[in-house]
Amino acid sequence: MYGDKYNFSFINGEKVQLAATSEVINPATGEVIGIVPDGGEELTRRAIDAAAQAFPAWSKRTAGQRASYLLDWAERVLADKEALAQLLSLEQGKPLDEARGEIEGVAVYIRWYAEEGKRAYGEIIPASRPGQQLLVFREAIGVVGLITPANFPAAILAMKVAPALAAGCSFVLKPAEQTPMIAVALVSHLLATGLPAGVANLVTGDPAEIGSTLQADPRVRKIAFTGSTAVGKILMRQAAENVQRLTLELGGNAPVVVFPDADLDKAVDGIMGNKFENCGQVCNGINLIYAHEDIHQALVEKLAERIKALKVAHGTEPGCHIGPMIDPSYLDKVETLVNDAVEKGAKVVTGGYRIMEDGYQDGYFYAPTLLDGVHADMELTRREIFGPVAPVLTFTDEADVLRRCNDTPYGLAGYVYTRDAARMFRMIAGLQVGNLAINGTSLANPQTPFGGVKESGIGRVGGHQGLEEYMELKYVALTLE
Repeated sequence: MYGDKYNFSFINGEKVQLAATSEVINPATGEVIGIVPDGGEELTRRAIDAAAQAFPAWSKRTAGQRASYLLDWAERVLADKEALAQLLSLEQGKPLDEARGEIEGVAVYIRWYAEEGKRAYGEIIPASRPGQQLLVFREAIGVVGLITPANFPAAILAMKVAPALAAGCSFVLKPAEQTPMIAVALVSHLLATGLPAGVANLVTGDPAEIGSTLQADPRVRKIAFTGSTAVGKILMRQAAENVQRLTLELGGNAPVVVFPDADLDKAVDGIMGNKFENCGQVCNGINLIYAHEDIHQALVEKLAERIKALKVAHGTEPGCHIGPMIDPSYLDKVETLVNDAVEKGAKVVTGGYRIMEDGYQDGYFYAPTLLDGVHADMELTRREIFGPVAPVLTFTDEADVLRRCNDTPYGLAGYVYTRDAARMFRMIAGLQVGNLAINGTSLANPQTPFGGVKESGIGRVGGHQGLEEYMELKYVALTLE
């Protein structure tokens, strides 16, 4: 549909096309909707060269000057919101209303970091000796490599690009191979602001080759990556060679715990809004629902009623609640996990199958699914589902459910529903996660630090901490006498 409209990378402020191209697939139909350059080591080296050349001058600009480009970028994104949302929905599969919300979120993050960049304060520390001043400066880290995922390809791009630019870094961006066109469109708007050549560079193509090239070059001082824990571990190993800084937002196994004193209607609203957003393809999405045995049956019945009412359709179709999964490998994984659970005794309350009826048979559709009778021997309790499947487990004891929630190598997010204030604080203290919501399931805010513990990542995205991820501290002991 888009043909070669987005068939270019950006190097040193210019569009670059290659003879070799990769196809972009509409996950709702399996059809080719566009092509992008199939770049690799050579193109990535050119991008690093441009970013390295542009960095000194860009980092010396004032925070206010850098903010002006970011604010202009946000305005251009909002002015083109509908076209960008249509592209995002078609390329990624999510419902159009969700795509519109994501594009609006792009502007929110850009604007927030445009202002936060002006508040990257240093320090004056009381000296230990007479005639001395101890100073701490914050400086841009240098050229950074940004690697974005397919599930929120617009929002997470903004969460990385905006703080990098606000801090004074230049960058090379590698978007997910499933969703490169929205990245090309957003960077096109960024360059339209008159951003100096070489500050922003984008390379599409082979992820392993581009990633290894970024990490092999000592001029690239940081990698910011959102994706799987398996890939994050590879990046960590490769980063050791040049002692490269990392921000990694990785996989999760997020529980929601619903206690018997919870407002069940409020809990169901929160679970539905989180679990089935973006067809369940959310890193901090609920993976396991722990329902206290006293309210277990009531919770399952309320969830079943709501899940059965979800409309599965192409993302651009009016009234769509659930679109296709992004990639056939994601679909295969969900099928495997559900089949394993059913074989081990789980009950399918609703869903539990790939949708193959006319109009959907060539896409990557999976029915919204509710499983009951789930237990710890099932594979989906240990692996991130990353799909529209809600497994329900029961519990009776607070200490036991806390232990079960923590019995995982992951620690990205957790959710708790209770009216007991003391219990709230026990769960806050006990849950081993980087992000926790009580009586709600929304965690996305530009002013807050989002990130995981254990194998869910290192570093933080959002907040002043997200800006500091792109800066180094320089301590100066200044003797005046």
